[in-house]
Amino acid sequence: MIAKATAREAGARFINLEVAALTDKWYGESQKLASAVFTLAVKIQPCIIFIDEIDSFLRSRDSQDHEATAMMKAQFMCLWDGLITDPDCQVVVMGATNRPHDVDKAILRRMPAMFHVGLPNQQQRAGIIKLVLETEGVSKDVDITKIARLTEGFSGSDLKELCRNAALYRVRDLLRIDKHHGGGLKEMSDDEETFHDARQSGAKEGSDDDETFHDALRPICMEDFTNALAKMKNSKVLAHQRHSVPLELD
Repeated sequence: MIAKATAREAGARFINLEVAALTDKWYGESQKLASAVFTLAVKIQPCIIFIDEIDSFLRSRDSQDHEATAMMKAQFMCLWDGLITDPDCQVVVMGATNRPHDVDKAILRRMPAMFHVGLPNQQQRAGIIKLVLETEGVSKDVDITKIARLTEGFSGSDLKELCRNAALYRVRDLLRIDKHHGGGLKEMSDDEETFHDARQSGAKEGSDDDETFHDALRPICMEDFTNALAKMKNSKVLAHQRHSVPLELD
């Protein structure tokens, strides 16, 4: 997200380079693909090339590396050097990793600035949760401030996963009601009866729109978040991050 925001603020184009896109079963094709990425970036500059989990691709080299992998890394660094030595080039390479000490030192020399992005605080977590739930139906009993307080140590991706898991509970309830309806309705809770009646009235109207299924879902309630939170594990800060020197963004 930081890389995308940087590209947007700088008015630069953005290439999200997936490592899988550089791998090919044919010998020598990976080097050509790497060259094509840099050629494209130069043509559409200003441009930012972003590599997520850069340690999986440009980790420290050793004698056990496969020949094709070693050649691709060497080709990538040579192309990178070409950008650095060109004073008129407006292409920047950015990467993200949770394991900075696994990244090749030659790569770190080509990336002079390192920023430690810590876990969000309570206020930031509340903002992330609101953003994720922006397009979802949420019950009035959902206390986002309380959820943010209970999610100490959660990363942005953890919070997104939490919201996804909470939203799935209403889908399970809907499927359970469909099952009950198919085999004869059994005893249901007040909430289940409410959105079951809504589904029945929608069916009588004969609406075939995609919105029918969405309207049948009840809003996400606080109990959904409580259940989802019980199944989530707090993200742990890796030990090597204690040795990182945090740099403040201007």
